[in-house]
Amino acid sequence: MREVALDDIEALAVGAWILGTGGGGSPYLGLLNMRRLYAEGRRVSLISPLDLVDEDWVAVVSNMGAPLVGQERLADSRNVARAVEIQQGLLGAEFRAVMSLEIGGGNGIQPLMAAAHLGVPVVDADTMGRAYPEAQMTSVAVGDLRPYPCVLYDPRGIEAVVTKVPNWKWMERVSRKICVELGSIASTCKAPRTGREVKDWGIHFTVTKAIGIGRRVREAQRRHEDPIAAILDEGRGKLLFRGKVVDVARRTTEGFLRGRTLIEGLDEDRGSGLEIAFQNEWVVAWRDRTPIAMSPDLICVLDTVSGEAFGTETIGYGRRVSVAVLPAPAVFLTAKGLEHVGPRAFGYDLDFRSVFDELA
Repeated sequence: MREVALDDIEALAVGAWILGTGGGGSPYLGLLNMRRLYAEGRRVSLISPLDLVDEDWVAVVSNMGAPLVGQERLADSRNVARAVEIQQGLLGAEFRAVMSLEIGGGNGIQPLMAAAHLGVPVVDADTMGRAYPEAQMTSVAVGDLRPYPCVLYDPRGIEAVVTKVPNWKWMERVSRKICVELGSIASTCKAPRTGREVKDWGIHFTVTKAIGIGRRVREAQRRHEDPIAAILDEGRGKLLFRGKVVDVARRTTEGFLRGRTLIEGLDEDRGSGLEIAFQNEWVVAWRDRTPIAMSPDLICVLDTVSGEAFGTETIGYGRRVSVAVLPAPAVFLTAKGLEHVGPRAFGYDLDFRSVFDELA
């Protein structure tokens, strides 16, 4: 284990926002929580997933709901810690560590907030390698691991548990209904995972990856260098489009933020347009009505000057953006993985084609 420095958390906030592909919620409020907790003397350690014992229990946490609501209800680190405590009571055993459901956005910081209160380490892994909107869009769902029980906690003191469901899609449906009733956002602790399951089905070293991307961006900013180039280098990505946002349409419905963003090309992309559809996260991008990028590849909409990410709830008219694509975790590129997170999983009648297939 190694202690996570506050500077690491600052970098994590930048990198997780980029890996969030528009979703996961803004990390800013979580970062403020961690600054306060560190100022109070609390500390968090990071543990490799490979150092877990097979019989260890790991708590998997995230905020659930529509990112736009997360801008209105301020984050409180005690909420996610309480969700873990409830799950631990159901389990009847102590958690060895806590792990993020998704490294993307604010959810990349949720396990650190829980760990700071509970005194356990954070596993350097997650189950998405980015952010996705639904419960069945995880590596553990691809592995057909048990989806229950799931705990949802609301700061008003409402505690809900989904004790059993037949499959992951039912977990999504039932827990989403509860989340909507709680105001379209809730702190959650998902089904406990064993050390063996994390080693077999977790997406490893994603916290370190997010910190690495964030460090490169912050370094480029300090040196007045191109942060987009730094992201593409660190994340082995590809630049898709540069332009200006000319239209955004979004709505919060059924516990999701859905909509589309239209970007007018600039520089070498002048004369073209890029349209990106989102469901919490950026899902499919069309250039002049031709689909050119899609989930599970990571579509990242970045501020051209600062390199920092825009979320689907924060993107706005007039923003100068660079759209980059980063490669997806291998587990989602399998036939089973694409059933869970490919374009058809979001309702688009498209065969998945990776941006990176063109580079082969």
